Amino acid sequence: MPLSEFIDITQPSFWLTVGSVAFNPTFWNIAARSEYHNKTITRLFNGNSRNGCYALAVTIFSLGIIRDYIYHAALSHQPTHPLLLSPVAKLASLALLAAGNTLVLTSMYALGVTGTYLGDYFGILMDHRVTSFPFSVTDAPMYVGSTLSFLGTALWYGKPAGVALTAFVWLAYSVALRYEDPFTAGIYERREVSRQQAAGKGESESGKKEL
Repeated sequence: MPLSEFIDITQPSFWLTVGSVAFNPTFWNIAARSEYHNKTITRLFNGNSRNGCYALAVTIFSLGIIRDYIYHAALSHQPTHPLLLSPVAKLASLALLAAGNTLVLTSMYALGVTGTYLGDYFGILMDHRVTSFPFSVTDAPMYVGSTLSFLGTALWYGKPAGVALTAFVWLAYSVALRYEDPFTAGIYERREVSRQQAAGKGESESGKKEL
């Protein structure tokens, strides 16, 4: 059977989902870097970086809800595949949804609002790197969990197009991680260098006083 019988790429909602999936991580990376380099968002909130971070959090969360709505709408316009309507597929769907939501919710709990929504770029740094669950399972639990939820939803409704869109979701996240991880690591490395320099300066001044 031709692929077109199970994935209808003529549906506008299919491409709207693709656009939404690509837009979201692109937007928050551009916004966060602009904040880090130019304090763009902080200036909008009269120099209050925490309020700026909360505003970005609300924006990112809202964009995620809109993206998910578009994705569900797109699936409703797509054909189903008999193999994806089997009891095994339903059980797999439930397992994926449970695992995905667990990873997302526990990572949000571990990081808090500012940790989850790019507070590092606002200068709101965590004291230590989180290594407990779910970060003991994967370095990117939010992205992995979201991808699993997309796939679980696709299987629940028996939509091959949803599986294809899930692959694109993971591609978009993988690209985002290539930019995010090194940049975030650099923020904390610079913080550590500053701490070491401050400590060295403090020891030097203490030694001068003793002399």
